[in-house]
Amino acid sequence: MEKEMLKTIADNRKVRHEYFILESIEAGIELTGTEVKSIRSGGLNLKDSWISIENGEAYIKQMHISPYEKGNIFNRDPLRERRLLMHKREIMRLFGMVKQQGLTLIPVSVYFKGSRVKVQVGLCKGKKLYDKRDDAAKRDADRTIERTLKERNKF
Repeated sequence: MEKEMLKTIADNRKVRHEYFILESIEAGIELTGTEVKSIRSGGLNLKDSWISIENGEAYIKQMHISPYEKGNIFNRDPLRERRLLMHKREIMRLFGMVKQQGLTLIPVSVYFKGSRVKVQVGLCKGKKLYDKRDDAAKRDADRTIERTLKERNKF
């Protein structure tokens, strides 16, 4: 079996800082031709984007795809809501978790899998301020340990 080539287009790094990612799901996304061409040229921004479930369908909102330069009349609104392509069972399970447990659906990254555009959807729980401080302290401690080990290995 041949491995699919994954090429990351955009990564929402703020999500890892603001939320605990409890689960991640891969979903397709419904795009027009000019949007795909714009994504290939790097015109995608995930900042402040989120996912809502309405009438049994998942939509990604506030994801900015820049208009394609040569797209003229075929360009769409850069901030329009785009439908995510997921199984109905998956959508209903996520909907139940969001409603009951107060979790949030946020796009973590967008990437090409072969020639298709995929979105990694994170089922997230918000971090408190002290959680963020703990993460920062742990990161600093790890950096210090790495630095001292590297210095000792020089001699």
